[in-house]
Amino acid sequence: MRPVKANITKGIPLGAEIDTCDNSGAKVVKVFTVMGAKTVWGRVAAAGVGDLIMVSVKRGRPDMRKQTMFAVIVRQRKEYRRPDGMRIKFEDNAAVVLKDDKGNPQGTLLKGPIAKEAAERWPAIAKIASMVV
Repeated sequence: MRPVKANITKGIPLGAEIDTCDNSGAKVVKVFTVMGAKTVWGRVAAAGVGDLIMVSVKRGRPDMRKQTMFAVIVRQRKEYRRPDGMRIKFEDNAAVVLKDDKGNPQGTLLKGPIAKEAAERWPAIAKIASMVV
């Protein structure tokens, strides 16, 4: 996992239910922790594009439901700023479910665009992405 160059606004708080954009079998996942988040005491942690999160599967295949697993956020609605001044935002929030915390995706194909920041940070996800924005 590499550092991100952009200053990404954290747009997905704990408890958010977000869609997955891969073919892993999970459809909707709920964020319950952000790995490596450092916040003020009492503040709800939040995640942004490229962050590693732990999720619980809320909707999907029956064998995957109620499982906890790692995921990476690849799209967020809240806009963020890139170093060249460009502001980026997507139509939806989306995550990719991982096999382990090393960044190996569980699915074999990704639907929709993937943020460049997430692709740079997680090369295994970038490898199977159809479009990087």
